[in-house]
Formats: sequence, C-alpha cells, structure tokens
Amino acid sequence: MTTGTSKPGPLAGIKVLELGTLIAGPFCSRMLAEFGADVIKVEAPGNGDPLRQWRVLKDGTSLWWSVQARNKKSITLNMKDERAQEIARKLALEADVIIENYRPGVLEKWKLGYEDLKQLNPATIMVRLSGYGQTGPLRDLPGFGAIGESMGGIRYVSGHPDRPPVRIGISIGDSIAALHGVIGAMMALRHRDVTGGRWNGKQGADCVAGQGQMVDVALYEAVFNMMESMVPEFDFAGVVRERTGGALPGIVPSNTYTTGEGMNIVIAGNGDAIFKRLMSAIGREDMANDPGLARNDGRVPRTEEIDAAIQQWCSTQTIETALATLQAADVPVGKIYSVKDMMNDAQFLARDMFEQHQFADGTPVKLPGITPKMSETPGQTKWLGPELGAHSDEILQSLGYDEAHIKMLRDQGVV
Repeated sequence: MTTGTSKPGPLAGIKVLELGTLIAGPFCSRMLAEFGADVIKVEAPGNGDPLRQWRVLKDGTSLWWSVQARNKKSITLNMKDERAQEIARKLALEADVIIENYRPGVLEKWKLGYEDLKQLNPATIMVRLSGYGQTGPLRDLPGFGAIGESMGGIRYVSGHPDRPPVRIGISIGDSIAALHGVIGAMMALRHRDVTGGRWNGKQGADCVAGQGQMVDVALYEAVFNMMESMVPEFDFAGVVRERTGGALPGIVPSNTYTTGEGMNIVIAGNGDAIFKRLMSAIGREDMANDPGLARNDGRVPRTEEIDAAIQQWCSTQTIETALATLQAADVPVGKIYSVKDMMNDAQFLARDMFEQHQFADGTPVKLPGITPKMSETPGQTKWLGPELGAHSDEILQSLGYDEAHIKMLRDQGVV
C-alpha cells in the first residue's frame, strides 16, 4: 500500500475516538486523520460500518471506504456487551476528541454519554452529529442527511421552478454537518488548551485539566447555516427564495448557458465591472454601456433580457471558443466537469488533487488529494481504509489486555 510522507501533521498527538457509521461522523474524523490525528474507529464485528458495502466494490469492500477511512485504525467491539462498552469507555477517556453520530440517547444507554465521561475527565470533548441535535421535540427521530437537506432548506431551492425539488448528487447534508463538526472540534480543543490543557488522568484535588465541552451538530442546522440571506429576506420583505434552475437569483448574470454544439457552460458576470466586460466581449456594447444595467439592482429586473442576450451569443460558439473569448476578457467562466474531466485537467493535476496508491494485493487506485493545502503541515494519506478489526489487538494491548484475554474476548464475540 502506498503511503504518504512521514512529516507529522498539525494534529499529530491528538487522539480521536470515532463512534459512528456511514458519513457524517466518519467524514468528520477522516479530516482530522488526514492532518495527523490518531483516529481509532469502533466497528461492529461481522460486517463493520455499512459504508464498507456501499456503491462500487472491490473484493466485497467499497472503494469509498478506502477514502472515508484512510489513516484510521479499526477495532471491532460488540457494543451490546458491557465488556465492549468498558473498552470503549477506556478509549474515550484517553481521547482528546470523541466523535459520534448515533441517535441521541444511545451513548447514554451505554454509560458513554458526554455527562458520564465528563465526570471522569473534565477535558472531554465530544462532537455529536445527529439529524436534529441533542435537544428539541424531534431529537429522538432518525435523521439522515437527505432529511437534513430537506428541512435545512437546500432541497427547496434545488432544481427548476416547474419541477419537484431535486437532491444534490452527493450526500451534501452529511458532509456539511461533518465540516461543522471539524470546526467545532478545533474550537473546543483551542478552548481546552487555553483553560488548562489535557487531563492528567487524576481525580479530585490532583486533577489537572482544561475545560472540555460538547459540540452539538444537527444536520438540518448545518445545512440551514449555508442558506445565506434567506431569513432576513423573508422576515423583512416576505421573500421566499424559490427554485431557479441554473441561475443564482438576485445576482445577475450568473447562469448556465448552452453552446452551439449543445455543451453547457457556466458564466458568472454578476460583478459590475465584469458585466461590462462580458457584454463587450459578446458584442453587446449597447448593454455594456446602458446606465440602467451598471449595477446589480438595475440588472435584476431585466434578468430575462440579459440571459437571452448571453444565450444567443453562446449558441453561435463552441465551448472552446466561448471559454477562450470570455477568459481573455477576464470573465469568470467554466465548463461543468464530470470526474473524467477532472482527472485529465491540468489545474487538478498541478494541485496534486489525485494521489496514486495501491491495495494490499498491488492493484493501483487513485484517491482524491487532501484539502486544504497547508504550506508547513500538509495533510497526507498514510494508509487506505483498513480491513475490519485490523488494529484490534494493537489497541487492546495498548489498554493493558494480554493475548489470552484478547483471545477470550474474541472467542466470546466481544471484539
């Protein structure tokens, strides 16, 4: 298996325990692992995280898994068994950050809730990702990313006005929630460190620890946080933003247009100076010099007229001539990329957005590169998503379990 460089990441020394499955929680801890955190992922014996069987498989394991679980260590624990819960508790007390995305109340049932752990380790930081958050009348309902996207507002504005709302082609709600979890974890670590730092493992008067906290991320709220000016627009002016297809409502022109050979192109000419350059480039000096169109508030009422002029020009161009003309005029423009386009694009390649790795059997595979780019402490892929329970023995031995005890736990289905 190809590994990254040995340079430590900015989160080197940070221990993370992941108690979760599928997307939101695991994506949150994935980003921490990419930048050096030591992430231990707890999985159920047998099949492990359901994501292992999602989408395209290689030898029975998802290709997605190789990305979502890269740099993580896998331990299997049957969390229905009290002995497994005790192992998880030991790992949680050693962790700087615990990330979980069970339904509210599940960890409390196992005596692994935030308040349970806080009593033992005041520096406990727990990132909790759930559909509706840890409070409120809906807290106990199951809430996947699709529901969060619907309730949070993004589904309502996605698609064309004459058709039902559409979903984005990825699990965007889970991913947005995960990023909020990462941000919350970083802020909580900062607060812990300035209030005393990591717990020294002692109780009572000898206890030394900064202040931990719970980071409560609701999927619908994370999506809602992306909804720009919707709330004040409705509250002040009664405006409900609706579906507008490829256009960006109230910001003109910014839309998707079709070239002569039927290719789609995105043009964002909504800056005042950019608009003038755009209209000059497409031969519409009349519109470029129209004082009524000099500002966005003047262009909005004439959106259809402006879009029609741009579309008429695009229909006489190939996608390459359109791109070349508008790029020369310093107008933001781009074609809509498929993954095939991305993997052959000079910009993606120049930015190292694809990493070459290989599976254990030597089969090569490309993974997406790591972002953001950091000049001194870049992220890296040390290993691909591990086999189920690949690190169980190592982790249990670090907790003081000897080989005989580990064998007994395995024989009895605890690990």
